[in-house]
Amino acid sequence: MTVAEETEVTLAVGQQKELAVAPDSAVRPPDREMHAILEIGVRSPDRPARTGAPAPGTGPALAEVLIIDTSRSMLHPAAKLRAAKDATVAAVRMLPDGTAFAVLSGHFDATLVHPGPGSAVLSVAGPAEREAAERAVRILDADGGTAIGTWLDLARRLLRDQPAPVKHVLLLTDGRNEHDHRAAMALDTALDACEGRFVCDAWGIGDDWDAELLLRITRRLHGRARAVRAESELTAAYEELVAGLLGTAVPELRVRITPTPGTVIREVKQVVPNEQELPPVPAGSGGRGVEYVTRAWGDEVRHFQVVLTADPTGRETGEDLQLAAVEVVVPDYGRPVRLPAPQPVLVHWTDNPRDASRQYPGVRRHELYQQASAAVAGAYRAWLRGDDGRDTADRELARALALAEELGDTQLLGALRLIEAAPGTGRVRTGLKDVDWQHLILSSALTTPPEPPAATPRTPAPRAAGPDAAHAAARPPDGRPAEPAAAAPPGPAVPVRPDGLVECPGCQWLGPAESVYCGGECGRLLRGAPA
Repeated sequence: MTVAEETEVTLAVGQQKELAVAPDSAVRPPDREMHAILEIGVRSPDRPARTGAPAPGTGPALAEVLIIDTSRSMLHPAAKLRAAKDATVAAVRMLPDGTAFAVLSGHFDATLVHPGPGSAVLSVAGPAEREAAERAVRILDADGGTAIGTWLDLARRLLRDQPAPVKHVLLLTDGRNEHDHRAAMALDTALDACEGRFVCDAWGIGDDWDAELLLRITRRLHGRARAVRAESELTAAYEELVAGLLGTAVPELRVRITPTPGTVIREVKQVVPNEQELPPVPAGSGGRGVEYVTRAWGDEVRHFQVVLTADPTGRETGEDLQLAAVEVVVPDYGRPVRLPAPQPVLVHWTDNPRDASRQYPGVRRHELYQQASAAVAGAYRAWLRGDDGRDTADRELARALALAEELGDTQLLGALRLIEAAPGTGRVRTGLKDVDWQHLILSSALTTPPEPPAATPRTPAPRAAGPDAAHAAARPPDGRPAEPAAAAPPGPAVPVRPDGLVECPGCQWLGPAESVYCGGECGRLLRGAPA
């Protein structure tokens, strides 16, 4: 297998290393939180990065459940139900032979439209099954209410025993989950049961869907929330989404973080292309490592924020120490994957408050997105109060516009300007509908990295032996320079013992000969350090 035939995964760690040893005042304790941004990229063989999705059928096996909202409101206007049928049929037609799939309709409960009520297994795509599914979808009618937890729970049960590496649910609704109280399973209970079982993308259609509901679902189920402004746009949107699923390069990717003793992992979350909390799972090695599962990667780059805490007491100052090692792990799914070497998250304890006050730009960028999203939410809440909230809505909109300008996010700026009365006024225009704000809330939940400079060639790093072999960060996948540790000399100055290990002179930790930083108590630099 040649390098060109492998899927490549890249990893870069960006951070500001300096943290204060002592408080800068008698009342405020030192900031001992280390924030780092992990930039992870996936690139399929023989395809340039960040291109459109490949032809259907070229990706790994997919198990797909399509959920159509068939509550009574889908008939007001009836164009919503027609669009839902057309888009669902288009998605089914794209499924390659052998793909496991099902179509559900949702109202007060969930009904298996295809392969039919009472079936406990998914259908398998082929000409006859696709045609049967289309016939069943075409005759759907709408009645009843909206109870999304029940819909998701049926999807979970259908996907439970599926061996496909990519399990996905595509949910469409025009409503606000108004009948959760009378559902067989409440939404919160369903999300608890479904988390980690499949990826769910949720779409809104019409004029009465709830952006916060869609975000609540997709943040728990690691998907994305979207909506169409016109019913006629839905089919093309579904086709694009399914094509992307069929082009999935890596079904599952795990971020493994191994802290040194005394370091605590406080939080790990995805921050680009949208914010998602990642629950920890124990690493398989049984050591200190913790893993964070992400799913369904195409050719793309995602950013993750890691927050660590450590106590400087007894630690050396004036040198870089390792707080944790970061590693990317991909379970075997029958295709070759070239993984990056593990990399360190470092700390440089300092008593210089100016050094300790600097913030890594990637961390600052995510904070600006959080502020912009909060400003949009504040403007919407004020707008709901009518004349009483007009001044507040204007102030919050102006703040969101300023933040979007600072971020250089043209998509968010465009969405905000649809709300603005006239360019440059910073005032909310009259005649808005609630759905206009729902679209803006979804737009404010999307995040983008800064525009990269012209890309420079990269030399892939070799695969290292383990998490303690972390080395200086390579250039990020999109070509932007990170702020990693300085590159270490090729060989360790600490002598290799006869048993093939190196012993840290500071804390007597034993580790692989390739180790750059101590993985024990002190976390000091080993390569390039005096013996």
